[in-house]
Amino acid sequence: MTHFSPEQTPQHPAPPQAPPQADPGQAARDALRALRAEIGKAVVGQDAVVSGLVVALLCRGHVLLEGVPGVAKTLLVRTLAAALDLEFKRVQFTPDLMPGDVTGSLVYDARTAAFEFRPGPVFTNLLLADEINRTPPKTQAALLEAMEERQVSVDGEPKALPDPFIVAATQNPIEYEGTYQLPEAQLDRFLLKLNVPLPPRDQEIAILGRHAHGFDPRDLSAIRAVAGPAELAAGRAAVARVMVADEILGYIVEIATATRHSPALSLGVSPRGTTALLGTARAWAWLSGRNYVTPDDVKAMAKPTLRHRIALRPEAELEGAVPDAVLDGILASVPVPR
Repeated sequence: MTHFSPEQTPQHPAPPQAPPQADPGQAARDALRALRAEIGKAVVGQDAVVSGLVVALLCRGHVLLEGVPGVAKTLLVRTLAAALDLEFKRVQFTPDLMPGDVTGSLVYDARTAAFEFRPGPVFTNLLLADEINRTPPKTQAALLEAMEERQVSVDGEPKALPDPFIVAATQNPIEYEGTYQLPEAQLDRFLLKLNVPLPPRDQEIAILGRHAHGFDPRDLSAIRAVAGPAELAAGRAAVARVMVADEILGYIVEIATATRHSPALSLGVSPRGTTALLGTARAWAWLSGRNYVTPDDVKAMAKPTLRHRIALRPEAELEGAVPDAVLDGILASVPVPR
């Protein structure tokens, strides 16, 4: 029998190595980051609003877009739906809109001599509730179950909505005639309130340049789908794995507590608000390429997550206070964990 010393040990070929597996979370992140460039084909600027909409999709939340007419709120949501390959429907909220016009209703079918359910526009992936504050509270309340439970009850029978499902509602901050103030319960259902600002000078010149060269905002054929439900699902799973230290949890609670004790506020942030801030901070951290939350992530998402969950005292409003300024003061006063 032949014996081999270590130096004489025959060299066997190494077993074939499996190819490295792509990280689905990284692939989803790259796809969602590509949204900004794709949406930029139709909408100039508004990067912060685009990022907020992506955060809401990752958190299964809804968004309230506030801005004066003509800042591309509707175009932005339509373009987002096209870039994500999501079904999109738009409802123009008016004073005569009925709840069934949104959720659907039972319709009598003479052929079968029975009532059948005809789904309303809420059965979609991305619902644009345009000028939501122009419809009476009864119709606004019809959205509450859809936004919270992701279902619609018809004649006592629940009907599930598609997944993903997000409501992007718009409202005009300067025109109050013929509008109805959104109830606190409904405002609290919105994960984020995003302000859509007027574009700066250079961006407005770019907008005019596009229109001068024949840009048609009604034609979105140039927008390609760079992500879809699969990327959203992978992104949500990755966000759920983002780590949060106990110090960060305490920091979020301290911010909420400060709003409840602020002399400028009559209503502070509820526990639903703190859980919302936790979720948006995790999504922001993941989009930023990290698997842990920092205080800066909390600060970045604090105003869009909390500005609609607080209420100013009348005397503070008379002195010119606004929610964002109050939140800035609170964020500056609460000690940041190390």
